[in-house]
Amino acid sequence: MQLYDKDLLSVQEVRELVSAAKVAQTELSGHDQAYVDRIVKSIADAGVRNAERLGRMAWEDTGFGVPADKTIKNVFASRGVYEYIKDMKTVGVLEEDEGLGVTVIAVPMGVVAGLVPSTNPTSTAFYKAEIAVKAGNAIVFSPHPQAKRCIQESVKVIRQAIAEAGGNEDLVSCISIPTLQATDVLMHHPDTAMILATGGSAMVRAAYSSGTPAIGVGPGNGPAYIEKTADIALAVKRIMDSKTFDNGTICASEQSVICDDDMAPAVEAEMKKQGAYFLNDEEREQLGRFILRGDGTMNPQIVGKSVKVIAELAGLKNVPAETRVLVAKETGIGRGHPYSNEKLAPILAFFTAEDYVKVCERSCEILRYEGTGHTFSIHTKDPKMVEYFAARVPASRIVINTPSSLGGIGASTGLMPSLTLGCGAAGGSATSDNVGPMNLINKRYIAKGNLEIEAIRDAAPQCEHGICSYAENADMSKVDVEEIVRMIIKKLNEA
Repeated sequence: MQLYDKDLLSVQEVRELVSAAKVAQTELSGHDQAYVDRIVKSIADAGVRNAERLGRMAWEDTGFGVPADKTIKNVFASRGVYEYIKDMKTVGVLEEDEGLGVTVIAVPMGVVAGLVPSTNPTSTAFYKAEIAVKAGNAIVFSPHPQAKRCIQESVKVIRQAIAEAGGNEDLVSCISIPTLQATDVLMHHPDTAMILATGGSAMVRAAYSSGTPAIGVGPGNGPAYIEKTADIALAVKRIMDSKTFDNGTICASEQSVICDDDMAPAVEAEMKKQGAYFLNDEEREQLGRFILRGDGTMNPQIVGKSVKVIAELAGLKNVPAETRVLVAKETGIGRGHPYSNEKLAPILAFFTAEDYVKVCERSCEILRYEGTGHTFSIHTKDPKMVEYFAARVPASRIVINTPSSLGGIGASTGLMPSLTLGCGAAGGSATSDNVGPMNLINKRYIAKGNLEIEAIRDAAPQCEHGICSYAENADMSKVDVEEIVRMIIKKLNEA
């Protein structure tokens, strides 16, 4: 029977792709670490070779960001990720403790469903392909329809690289007819072991509610605190560079700048010096009505656009041509305060507070409104300030003296290079990690018997009248569990 219905065709395609991926993944599971690593390296090399072409294609398809910055993202997501994960042990025995008699073996999850956003389409494809294959899995991509062409081209490059390395190219595949039904079937397919969801909140919620294990991420809305001891000029430079990188499409980028009240004049002057335009009250209201939709979500028309385009769309007439970032002074957080939301564009909110204690409270309020568990950045020379904020701010990543966008994804810090940033339980995510290969591996534990039931009973506390305790002269705080086990084994051997 010939199928003509688009939804039916897409569903049938998903079933075929998952079936082929399952076969390819089963084949991969029979190979050693060197074989897996050879495939991953080939993918990384192909990503570098095609970085510029695919970056421009992503920009042409979506209109988001800056072509040159997308090239950098592609290199980061291919070679940068590879350099970090290349020596990871992901096949066979991961750990072995002869003393405890415990061995840990890596077990691939199987077929991963990779949901790819339009903001970072080609880079996300390379990143997810590398970490999935490194962990011994196959991956089937569901592309954002707006970025279908560039994602499919990226997957074509990846498949060729796998074949050149002697692998089965069905380890990585992509839906060519993206529909909601296709994504739904992919997420619910019995052979889909894990969903790796990067994208909008609705899509992430759908992944978590599918019944299939999922790793998804929440929105970023990170404040950047310029503390009293910071080099203001350098801090502003880092923030401006970060917020303009690919026109702010990285979710870890700064969404607001916050400083002490008495520092505001100096910070504002430096920001203006480096290309920031502070909106007057009328302009702030005008742009504020444009950047959010009626339901309170971000207007997609601003995503990844330049200041010039945003100003034209919002009808702002007096923004200088050389402006790099639009800045709005904000006093409130939540509904009615649009600049307190995530803005994946070169737009910043500007907050001030009485002192670092109030700044911390305001930062926490911002993140709890939107961005819980994501990223917070601080510019300071005082380690005690870092300790203070790290103990209180509800963020999984605290990045110090670095552009937040690049620091959060691990480009300018030692974090795992990643384009999927977990927000932890507080942010509705299954992990707080920068997601990598180890998040896509199951661990199988092999444990040898050390104790017989008699020894376990002998080690139990004395119980009288329903209250159990060890002998009064037994200082259990000074005896660790391993020592107790060794003592019991010795007793058994003597017996």
